[in-house]
Parts: sequence; structure tokens; C-alpha cells
Amino acid sequence: MSNSKGGMGAEVCGLPRLGRATGYSLAGLRVAYQEEAAFRQEVWLALVLVPAALLLPLPLMGRAFLAVAMLAVLAMELLNTAVEAVVDLASPDFHPLAKKAKDVGSAAVLVSLVSLAISWLCALAVIFAGA
Repeated sequence: MSNSKGGMGAEVCGLPRLGRATGYSLAGLRVAYQEEAAFRQEVWLALVLVPAALLLPLPLMGRAFLAVAMLAVLAMELLNTAVEAVVDLASPDFHPLAKKAKDVGSAAVLVSLVSLAISWLCALAVIFAGA
């Protein structure tokens, strides 16, 4: 397994591996929050929607689904950020394939946001209209 510096490191197993992996993940969350305005906005949205979802008068699975839908938006934004970083590294100049990769990553985030909105609208319809 390669480390984040790009070289091959000694294989680490068990708790040390989990500790390193957690550190890399937290570093990724930190850099995304610091450098990506969209991710910051979605984090703040998650801080509102996830607790709200857990408090709604819905079955447990419905509440969990709404929370997971929000977390999926964050995951998609992180993947989009990673794609953009790799594309910028590989092709700092304009290239149609670089544009395609960035546009598709952005579309994935949009699809996750639309899915989130549909999920919340359906949940609210069930609660308020008895649908």
C-alpha cells in the first residue's frame, strides 16, 4: 500500500493502520472544509438537516435515510474535489477531457443534492399531508 507521499511504505496492519487511515481521512475533511466553499456550505446544511432528520416523527429507517442522504451529498462533494485536484495536477491547461471530468463530477454532486431534496420533500409530505 502506498502512503500519501506517493512512495511505498511498510505494510501496516491493525490499530496502527486504522489510526493512520483516520488521520488521512481527517486531513481530507480539514482541507476540503478550508478550501472548498461548496463543502463548507454543505457541512452547515448537514449540521441542520441531520439532527432535524433524527427528530422527525418518522420510523427509524426513514430518519436514517434522510440523514444518510445528506451524508451522501458530503461524500459526493469530497469525491468531486478529489477529481478536480487530480485533473488540475494532470492538466493545468484547458483540455476538453479535463472539462469533461470536472463537469461530470459536478453533475454527480447535483444528482445527490436533487436526491436529497426529493427525499426531504417526500418525508415532509408524509408528515404534513399524510401521503
